[in-house]
Amino acid sequence: MKALRILVPLAIILVVVGSSAFFTVREGQQAIVTQFGKPVGGPYKEAGLYFKLPFIQQVHLFEKRLLKWDGSPNQIPTRDKKYIWVDTTARWRIVDPLRFLQTVATERGALSRLDDIIDSVVRDLVSSNLLVELVRSADWDPERGKEALQEFAPREAVAIRTGKAGPLESEPREVKKGRLIITRQMLAAAAKLTPQYGIELVDVEIKRINYVESVQKRVFERMISERKRIASQYRSEGEGEKQKILGTMRKELARIRSEAYKKAQEIRGRADAKATEIYGKAFGQDPEFYALFKTLETYAAQPFDREVLILSTDSDFFRYLKEVP
Repeated sequence: MKALRILVPLAIILVVVGSSAFFTVREGQQAIVTQFGKPVGGPYKEAGLYFKLPFIQQVHLFEKRLLKWDGSPNQIPTRDKKYIWVDTTARWRIVDPLRFLQTVATERGALSRLDDIIDSVVRDLVSSNLLVELVRSADWDPERGKEALQEFAPREAVAIRTGKAGPLESEPREVKKGRLIITRQMLAAAAKLTPQYGIELVDVEIKRINYVESVQKRVFERMISERKRIASQYRSEGEGEKQKILGTMRKELARIRSEAYKKAQEIRGRADAKATEIYGKAFGQDPEFYALFKTLETYAAQPFDREVLILSTDSDFFRYLKEVP
């Protein structure tokens, strides 16, 4: 029983010591072992189980995969004195964990150093290039771009893409380097300064370029004004087209009415002629009956209730009245 009391604590101590004597490096990690702050083991870059002295030695694990750096947007003037906001991002990795540990110690420290290095390089290259070089690529086709800009936004789009904050220009400017080459220059310049920290800079890219607020407001005002001008032009052209269509419609309507009236009069004339012919044939068979019929029609047409007609009794108007027995 006494032996058991001794063995149980001893076993616990052995387990604790054994667990602290081994450490695991996972896939995508690398490690450095230090003793009293001095490196004594590593770098361990392969995944696996490794040994260290318990309690005396300490393990420092670092990422072996690509890491992300995002800078804060900076207000930078270009070579043509256009003030813009530039937002950049980068990808980096730890290639020398020992030097990394000795110089920056942590990823937070590395990001702080990258802030200084990349921001400085970006500022130098942006201020030494024209805005048009920063927003376009070197293989950009001016003719194709010109057609597209004229189709969608003939003036103000050119101003935005070329960085014209003053009078808007109508011709796209030639690109000599372009954004890709400039970002490669940023990467090359910054990559020279990172190996001293055990860091390899893999890529630097510009995420976004925009005018500063004061310039952006003026550009938007010009864009709105230009849109209103184009809208007014379209409305004017539409009104002209409308009047043209209405004029053609009225002319066609007048022609149709004229032809219809002409055709109606021709039909009415032919009908009257036919009626006259029929009346002539009918009354020609008995002239006396025709005279009686027309006389009765005349009697019916006279407004005797409103007018007084004085005629001689010898008038033919009363001939058939006198003959009534």
